[in-house]
Amino acid sequence: MFAKKLLVAAVAILAAQSAFAAASDLLVPDSVSADYGTSAKVRMERLSVQEDWNVHWFESNGTHLDGYFDLTAGTWQEKQYKNVSGAKRDLWDIGFDPVFRWENVSKKGIYYEGGIGVHRLSNLYNNDTYRLSTLFQFGDHIGVGYVFNNNWEVGAKVEHFSNGGYRKPNTGINFFDMKVAYHF
Repeated sequence: MFAKKLLVAAVAILAAQSAFAAASDLLVPDSVSADYGTSAKVRMERLSVQEDWNVHWFESNGTHLDGYFDLTAGTWQEKQYKNVSGAKRDLWDIGFDPVFRWENVSKKGIYYEGGIGVHRLSNLYNNDTYRLSTLFQFGDHIGVGYVFNNNWEVGAKVEHFSNGGYRKPNTGINFFDMKVAYHF
């Protein structure tokens, strides 16, 4: 079941990438990534494509502030749906996040990043004692990682989802994510 959902997410991301590429040569992705995140009785798997901004803000001592756009599609597997032990439910998350990254000018080595964007869930999140009352969510994160000389990247981040308090209940949810990416 999970493999089928992951395949559907991959096809959706590739279709979105193709649509972007057709719209403009500037929107061909610079990297692709896979994330795995956990929280209280929920896990998240996500595939993403990224488009670098290729800017050099505040360049100093071989480092600068840059960024990228992150288009994501993934699933959340609730393990205690409606706070009932053993009750499970999956939901989809589609998101778009502008992300700022402090990195080496070479784009290799260690980096630090943070971003905030918008996400659309397929169902209302209601797991364990956490509830989100809207399908629209803000997603923000801070992270650290490393880009190797062979263009592979590993990273870790803490990610928070909530609707910003415009509708109750809004307990929010925090994930600890691990990321693997490849840069073209």
